[in-house]
Amino acid sequence: MAATKPGRLSGRHRRSLEVRTTYREVAAIPEFRALWLGQGMSLLGDQLAQVALAVLVYSRTASPLATAAVYALTYLPPILGGPLLAGLADRYPRRRVMLWCDVLRALMLAAMALPATPFPVLCALVFCVVLLGAPFSAARAALLPEVLERDRYVVGSALQNVTNQAVQMLGFAAGGAAIAVLGPYRALALDCATFLGSALVIVAGVRHRPAPLREDGERPSIWRMTLSGTRLVFGERRLRTLVLFAWLCGFYVIPEGLAVPYAAALADGRLAVPVITGLLMAAMPMGMVIGAFFFGRFVTPSGRLRSMGWLAMLTCAPLVLCVMRPPLEGVLALWVLSGVGAAYQLAANAAFVQCVPASGRAAAFGLVQSGLLAVQGVGILVGGAAAQRLGPEAVVTLAGVAGLCAAAVLAMLWTESRREIIAKVRAATT
Repeated sequence: MAATKPGRLSGRHRRSLEVRTTYREVAAIPEFRALWLGQGMSLLGDQLAQVALAVLVYSRTASPLATAAVYALTYLPPILGGPLLAGLADRYPRRRVMLWCDVLRALMLAAMALPATPFPVLCALVFCVVLLGAPFSAARAALLPEVLERDRYVVGSALQNVTNQAVQMLGFAAGGAAIAVLGPYRALALDCATFLGSALVIVAGVRHRPAPLREDGERPSIWRMTLSGTRLVFGERRLRTLVLFAWLCGFYVIPEGLAVPYAAALADGRLAVPVITGLLMAAMPMGMVIGAFFFGRFVTPSGRLRSMGWLAMLTCAPLVLCVMRPPLEGVLALWVLSGVGAAYQLAANAAFVQCVPASGRAAAFGLVQSGLLAVQGVGILVGGAAAQRLGPEAVVTLAGVAGLCAAAVLAMLWTESRREIIAKVRAATT
């Protein structure tokens, strides 16, 4: 057996010495608990408000088109205004940006909860509430690496992802029952209360930090910061690759968009189509919860970065097997496995933080998040149009093939550029 040179460790030994952060250690940090609790409260209220809004609009207009149009407003604002408003969190203290966004959204939801609010005003308020989510999310994403350093960031992100998926499933599942008891207007008032609660938690639990300073000491305009963030993200090869890893979800989100027609194709009389639809829509989030938990807890920091390409391919590879037209149980297993692979997003997010300077982090996150929503919307739209002719099984299979090819190319690009980031991570956690 070859001896290791004195003073040096082999790759295997270095990996064995890497310290893995536990969920308990992360949850013990007061500032993270405040951000975690505030996010959970707001998200639960938002899920309830989405159901309440759909019920409210339909009861006022009796129009499926109007109901769908108002729901679509929840996707449009971040795509249009996200890259521009996200830069606010690089120009002003991030805690202050989060507080103002929470307070303003609470006031708007209080107006939405009034029965006398005209329908056009209601639509405008929906647009503005969702729009303010862009600078809030950017400020929070940029602040989190300052609260959680090194490997704690990945484990904290995994814990938040697990919580978010669980809250979303709980919110949608319990939303209808809660609205039946409270009514849509009181449900909107409850969402208003969650934003006020989030603001109070941030005031009590997150300490003030000054606005991040640029190297030149200037404070440029929002427009210049947006352009600077765009050049930063797309002007460097590693960042481009990481952004494309994030936007790969445009392929594996297509099955969720086709859940209803897929359920109709799978129906064999044992279960009703709505029940099958719910099972299909819950399959990938369940896989994401499982993948994020084990990926964040049991894989070493450098191991996450090395396995990122393989996991990205895993998100799309199971979808290819839908060409065999398996029964419901087989489809659910494949979609859960696809969700498990989506844990690679945690590693991509951590690597992105390593490469982006703190002064431009919020604008960069805002740009990526807006693109994320855009590719999901386009993917679902294209998948729906293709399913009209080809059927849902064929479209899901094609999405898997296309996504697998794209993931394989990104994995090769990542292999060439990951060494420096892995070296930094090992140095910080060994």
